Amino acid sequence: APAAYYKDLCGLPDARAVALKSPFPPENFGLFAACQVSTRYRDREGGIAQVAGCLAAMVGAKPGNYLAFFPSYSYLEQVRAAFAEAYPGIPLLVQQSALDEAGRADFLAQFCPDPQGTMLGFAVMGGVFGEGVDLAGTRLIGAAIVGPGLPQVGPRQDQLRDYFERTRGSGFDYAYRYPGMNKVLQAAGRVIRSDSDRGVVMLLDDRFAAPSYRRLFPAHWAQARCIFSQEELEAQLADFWGTSPR
Repeated sequence: APAAYYKDLCGLPDARAVALKSPFPPENFGLFAACQVSTRYRDREGGIAQVAGCLAAMVGAKPGNYLAFFPSYSYLEQVRAAFAEAYPGIPLLVQQSALDEAGRADFLAQFCPDPQGTMLGFAVMGGVFGEGVDLAGTRLIGAAIVGPGLPQVGPRQDQLRDYFERTRGSGFDYAYRYPGMNKVLQAAGRVIRSDSDRGVVMLLDDRFAAPSYRRLFPAHWAQARCIFSQEELEAQLADFWGTSPR
């Protein structure tokens, strides 16, 4: 999504696009946007402790397996180090930058069903664990998406932005916002895999409250709740897990 963007890129403007409703019970899905957080490059270093605190709130609300997705390995490592120092009792699993098939299988095998404790995995958006991974049931009960997944600024992306601005009038959308949100949607989709799954997705960045990003939310994300403090996030997570599943 959006369908028009992909039809345009594929050179199929007259192709038929179909959007289907989610078949899963909405009450089984908790979606929270931590709008007190900024993951913009200029704000990252100063906000590392805040991001780590949000991750701690997510994993502290209910024992289980969780994933946190980051836009880059360097940012991932910064938050991981801060989290490990502040919350040493929580086991961590980290996606390495170069994994072979055996390494990927070993990573996923750590997400066992019905875990007795809590584990938090750190992974990269758009990577091998951000799409095409089926951790159904209790193998994964929550994911944090750190930032809107925008591609790294550079000459190539800027050339794309300038081209699409000249030809479509939507340079930033085509070069940055749409590809980024596709990564966000893919990563968030790892949590709810069946009509009996129950889990939470936490969106960490104030941009997720902006109309330019919310218009790209799928229909079943209309229930997203904007959170503006650590205490409010903890209360909302406790309320979600405290209600009876369908």
